[in-house]
This record gives sequence, C-alpha cells and structure tokens, in this order.
Amino acid sequence: MRQLPVNTDAHHQELQDDEINLGNLAQTIWRGKLWILLSGFLAVFLGGYYAYAVAVPVYTANASIALESQQEQVMDIQSVVTGLGADQSTINTETEVIRSRGLIEQLVLDMNLLQDPEFNRKLQPPQKFSLGQAVGALRALFGAEPAEQLEPSDRAILDSTISATLKAITVTNLRQSFVFEITVVTQDPAKSAAIANRLAELYIDNQIAVKFEKTEQATLWLSERVTALQKQVETSQTKLKEFSANTKLVSAEALLGLNRQIKDLRDRRTDLAAQLDTARAHLAALQSSRDQDPAAFAEIAGDQILNQALAYLQEGRAGSQAAFDTRAQAVISRAELSLARAEAQFEALDLSIRDTGIRIDSQSQELVKLEQLQREAEANRLLYDAFLSRLKETSIQQGIQQADSRILGRAVVPTQPSAPRRSRILALSLVLGIMVGAGAVLGHEMTQNTFRTAEDLEAKTGYAVIGQIPRIPSSARRGILEYLVEKPNSAAAESIRNLRTSILLANLDNPPKVIMSTSSVPGEGKTTQSVALTQNLSGLGAKVLLIEGDLRRRVLATYFNHSTNVGFLSVISGEVPLEDAVFHDEALNADILFGQKTSINAADLFSSSKFSEFIEELRSIYDYIIIDTPPVLAVPDARVVGQSVDTIIYSVKWDSTPHRQVLEGLQSLESVNLKVSGLALSQIDSRKMKRYGYGNDYGKYKGYYDN
Repeated sequence: MRQLPVNTDAHHQELQDDEINLGNLAQTIWRGKLWILLSGFLAVFLGGYYAYAVAVPVYTANASIALESQQEQVMDIQSVVTGLGADQSTINTETEVIRSRGLIEQLVLDMNLLQDPEFNRKLQPPQKFSLGQAVGALRALFGAEPAEQLEPSDRAILDSTISATLKAITVTNLRQSFVFEITVVTQDPAKSAAIANRLAELYIDNQIAVKFEKTEQATLWLSERVTALQKQVETSQTKLKEFSANTKLVSAEALLGLNRQIKDLRDRRTDLAAQLDTARAHLAALQSSRDQDPAAFAEIAGDQILNQALAYLQEGRAGSQAAFDTRAQAVISRAELSLARAEAQFEALDLSIRDTGIRIDSQSQELVKLEQLQREAEANRLLYDAFLSRLKETSIQQGIQQADSRILGRAVVPTQPSAPRRSRILALSLVLGIMVGAGAVLGHEMTQNTFRTAEDLEAKTGYAVIGQIPRIPSSARRGILEYLVEKPNSAAAESIRNLRTSILLANLDNPPKVIMSTSSVPGEGKTTQSVALTQNLSGLGAKVLLIEGDLRRRVLATYFNHSTNVGFLSVISGEVPLEDAVFHDEALNADILFGQKTSINAADLFSSSKFSEFIEELRSIYDYIIIDTPPVLAVPDARVVGQSVDTIIYSVKWDSTPHRQVLEGLQSLESVNLKVSGLALSQIDSRKMKRYGYGNDYGKYKGYYDN
C-alpha cells in the first residue's frame, strides 16, 4: 500500500499553532467583514438612538476666580485674619471650600434649587420601572405586605438636593496658576451660567463674611480684655500709691548714701579698733614699768613733767619721790581715761553701724517692693495701651474687609450643548461596534475546531489532501448518482475525477486495485464518495466492484433502487457464488456487493482467511475493488479491512468533524501500521466558503463547471 506524499512540515506547523500570525488574523477579519460591518452598523444605530432619542442635552458654563496673593493695604494695620498663602496646600483647600456642602447649601437656598426637578428628585416624575417597584411586585407575588414608604424629612430632601447639585459642579485649578475654574453642567444653558456665577459670588462673599466674623469676634474679645486690663492698671496704681504713702521716702540714691555712710563708719571703727589696741598696750606698759623701772616708765610715758621729776629723783632731791609718784599716777590716770574714752567711742560707732545696717536692710526691701509695684503698674499700663490700640485698629478693620479672591471671568450662557456629542458618540459607536464585531469573529475563529481548507487539514494531520469534494445538490441519496451521470462536468464530478487521478497516479508502476474508503465518524460522506468514485472509475471502461463493508448500517441500498437477500456474507460463506450475489447497476456501470445482516462479529469476519482469499480472488476478476467501511472510531472493522487493501482514502467532512476526532481516527489506523494514502475533504459548501472568505479561488474556476 503506497502512501501519497506527506506534509513533512506538519509538526513544525503544529508548533506554530499557538503563535500569533498577523496574516491569518487579517484573513480572518477579512472573512468576517460582513459580520464586522453588521456589528458596526448596529452599534452606530444604537449610538444614534441614544444620542438623538435617549440622551438629554446638557450645557456647560465656566466661571473663573483668581486668588489674590497680594492685597491692597488701605491702612498700615495688621489684619486680624491674614491673607491666603500661595502654596499648593492653600490652593487645594480653597478648591474644597468652593465645593463644600456648606457653600453649596447656601447656593441651593439662594437660587431656590429645591424647586428644581433636575436637582430635587422628589419633584421628578416616577420612573416607569425601578428596582424598588420590582421588589414590591415580588413581595406582592409571594403575599408579603408592601414595605412601608417613609416620607423623607425636609433636611433629607435638602441633603439630597445638595448632593445632586455637587454632582453638577466641578472645580479645578488651572495648571501653574492661582486661578480656579468653576464648571457647571445642567440641562438648561441659562441655569448653568447662573449657578456658576452665583457660586463664584457666594465664595467671594463667604471670604468677606468669614473675615468680618473673625474680626467681630476679635473685637469682642479685645473689648473684654481691655476692660479687665483697665481694672488691673487701676488696682496696681492704687497699691503703688498706698505703699508710697505708708513708707518713708525711699530712693536708690538715698540707699546708696546709706551704703557709703556705713562704709565710712566701718572704716572709722577699724581705725578706732587699732587705736584701742595701741592705748591698751600703752597703759599696760605704763602699769608694768611703774614700780620696776622709773626711767623706763618715764620714757614710755613721754611726759616732760615726769621726766623733770625723774631728774630730781635721780639727783636725790627731797620730795622728788612724792612728786614723781604723783606725776606717774596722773600719767596712768590720763592713759586710763583716754582708753575709756576710745572704748566708748568704739561702742557708739559699732551701734551706729548696726543701726545703719538695719536701716539699709529695711529700705532695700521697701525699695524692691516699690520697684516691683512700679514695674507691675507699668507693665499693666503698657499691656492695656497695646490692647487698647489693637482694639481701635480692629474696630477700624470691620469696615474695610477685603476678599482674598476676585471673579476673573463670569460665565456666559452657552449656545450649544456640551453633551451628548453626537458625532463623537457615533464615531465611538462605530469603532466599538467594529471592535466587538472583530472580537466576535476572532473569538469564533479561535473556538473553531473543524477543517475548512485543505491546507489546514494537511497542516494538522501531516497527510496530503487528494480530494476536495463539494456537496452534491440532491435531497435524496438515489439522486446523487443521477446527478453525477447527468452533469459529468459539474464541480462534484470534476472533484471525483481529481480524486481518481490522484489515486491512480500515486503509483504508476503498480497502480492500486483495492481501495478502502473510511472516515472518523458517520455522516462524513465516505459512502457517497465510494459510489461516485466507482462511477468515475467505471467511466474509464474498467471493471469495478463496490463492496459494502459496513455490515452494521447497510445504507448502500438506499443509493440504488434494489433490494436483495444475498450479498457479501453469502459469498464469503460459500452459499452463493459471486456472480449470483453481485448486482450490476446500469447507471453506475459497475457491480455492487451489498452487505448482509449477520450475528457474526464483522471484525472477526474480516480477520478470517476467507476474507483475504476472497479479496485475492476479486483482484483477478476486477480492475478496481472499492470497499466502503465503517468509521474507524465506531468499530475496528476498517483497521482489519485495511490490512488487505492497496489504498486508504480517509474522508473528513468540511467544517464539521472536530480536529480531535480526525487525529484520533488517523492514530487508530497508525496503531496497526496502516498509513492513509490521502485525505478527502468532503461535502464542501461553496456558499459558506465564500461567506467565510475561502471561496474566492474556487470562484475563479466557476466557468469550467456546469452545475
């Protein structure tokens, strides 16, 4: 059995199956262009319906506010509330202030948006269908009591209106600037402009109001503090006066004079103490030398009269001793008196020092307290003056407050709706539709698990496709042969000729005589192919026998207007000779050996030596023997019959048989060392091929066929 050329690149192509081939993708998209265009048209229709019939036109208005980092200074007075900074955090804060619920609440109340159905859902007409209605219907269906509908409070309605208004407002900071843009989107152009302008005005007014409120609070607080400080000043002044009145006049100069005085006294006491020591020593010397050494006594005394008396005494004059003693006693008495006087002076000086020290201590304490009272009074006065001055400045500021921002550009009433942008919606719908269509086509192609082209079949299996047989336009099996006979130049007849040529030319030296036709599963056209091939071979003048090898289904009789009780089994068993069992059909111009019902297993029958001998006998009688066998995945008959044939034709139904079944069928034959001679892609639908984009080449040869 000779096998036709095998695609040696099949394995390489299988490895590339998972790789993305842009060319194949483009071909797939081109094949599905009608579906893609239909998807695009449908998307454009739906987009147009939404844009022109469903979508509500909305209008956008923009107002701009500039943040003033430098303000006009009317007076050189520091403001209670400082101006806004120019950093990013301040810009972000002001953006949120504009969109704050408090400011939006003022806007809602100011513009009476509670009476606007666009923002107050309570005023909107009830929806035709809602989730709540569906839930209520289900509850009623199961007999449950309807849920109690609570009437929303005024505050809840206001909060809902504020939230709806917030959704219509967008605040952005223009890049690299101190400008805020307020964008409002509503269903009415005038309303959009009015809301944008009013929100900008409220924001400016709010800045002034905040400053005025802060200044007013500061003024009130300063007034209270000034009153309290005034009382403190009065109290401290009173304490100072009372202390000054109850205390002798004390000053730092007087205290300094006392310190100088006590220093002089201490210096005098030091000198006097030295004099006392000298006087005591002099008296002691006088007293110790009086009786012992008159000359020494006189020398110590240093008294002229005493010296004269000493001279008289030394001369021995009468009465000189008494005169000396009298004068010596007078000298001692005088020394004692001088010492007593010095001691009295020292004690008086020491007492004066103590008294002066006490006065200094007392006056120092009083001076400290006086200075403390003076400082306290002065501090209270200065603090009072500062607060009083700030109070006057703050009172002046209440009338000259300035906002930190200004309206840079007021919103104008838009003349065209900002949405829906119908042209953009249509364009996006078209693009989306084409993308969805292309995705669906590619998805369908990726999930496609059948064979539509011979190239695909060869790439997946590795076997050559030797025939591509179109679907024969006949509603009944009996009409197939009639069609082939009446239209020998039809596409179907020509495809059978191509199949025949491929089989016969596969081996010119030893052309095949026994040809087996099989497939993976039933309904793939192998029997029709066997009948057509038989008719085509007989047209060459050859003697052909068609054997029905499918003993279980036995559908071959439906192709011919013939019924018989004898057939293949009768010949094998020897009950009937071959010439009595075959049926010669004039239209087919060939012999037919129909199958018979039997209790014997068909595979066992084909495995017998009788079958092999029977085939060998037929080779000597007929030019070609065509055996129509059951599908290989259904029963093992084809694998057994294949051992006795020259050529195996494997039919694969176009766009029907899954890849897995075809590969499993071929592997089952290979498992018993059978190689398929060629594949036949059967029942090709030319119209579907064109729709898939595969029929362009087929259409080129349309002029050669007479269908």
